[in-house]
Amino acid sequence: MKVAAFAYHNMGIAGLNALERTGYQIVCIFSYEDDPGENCWFGSVKEWGRERRIPVECPADIGSKKWGERIASLHPEMIFSFYYRHMIREEILRIPPLGAYNLHGSLLPAYRGRCPVNWVLVHGETQTGVTLHHMVRKADAGDIVGRKVVPIAPEDTAFTLYGKLCDAAGILLDELLPLMKIGQAPRIPQDISLGSYFGGRRPEDGRIDWSWTAARIYNLIRAVTDPYPGAFCSLADGSRLMIWWGTPEEGRGCGKTKPPGCVEIEGERVLVRTGRGRLQLVNVQAGGERMTGDGLIRYFKDKEGKLLS
Repeated sequence: MKVAAFAYHNMGIAGLNALERTGYQIVCIFSYEDDPGENCWFGSVKEWGRERRIPVECPADIGSKKWGERIASLHPEMIFSFYYRHMIREEILRIPPLGAYNLHGSLLPAYRGRCPVNWVLVHGETQTGVTLHHMVRKADAGDIVGRKVVPIAPEDTAFTLYGKLCDAAGILLDELLPLMKIGQAPRIPQDISLGSYFGGRRPEDGRIDWSWTAARIYNLIRAVTDPYPGAFCSLADGSRLMIWWGTPEEGRGCGKTKPPGCVEIEGERVLVRTGRGRLQLVNVQAGGERMTGDGLIRYFKDKEGKLLS
């Protein structure tokens, strides 16, 4: 079975490994150049292909006529997309006679679109998963081949959850790829009106609003902490405070004398008042310096009672 694969990131490698395990012939991989200026905490699809002597192309514009002709010349029977960053145009999707398939990091139709691993944490979901579906013109809207549920632990971050999703993707593909080879895979129509769609996230979306509940702020922190850009707020002097980790403390809303954003020190703990409850600061960064433990106490000792914004 000849296939062309569009792949990137660790999820891309998980998908490629599954194709290899199941005996698919990968005739070409389409990916992206490794950027030395990016925080590349993930594996290189480009190197994966080169180690196996599989051609790897990194086109700047996959939608150009040139690349459509290139893919058609490969005569793939199927196309797979594993976390490829760009939409693949319909003309390319129509090339393989046995269909084009995408692996998405949510339980479709929920969380269609970009950054699903971050969005599910921002919204405090308790489960998510991976879905293999037919690719159509509209993003993440094609018929579903199969899904695998992944529970979200209260302490999960985007990094740990992404690792769980990669593991689940391997299991799901090991179940489905053999069936797809013999034309016996499920095909379940997807009703996108029952789901949700979210766009990409920017570093600026990590700003904390201290009027939110402590639980909501915690969900934002774990959704964007390392290796993502991080959650942040402003100190009284207007400089930025990055909050890489903090833990919520349930409680009532703030009183008149304790507004949201008010810094409190209790023994060896630094806490911030929120709209409901408090957030204990565990790992923060100011002026390029990261602080935990005693470093936090020293830094905030003259800031007790002041407001973060």
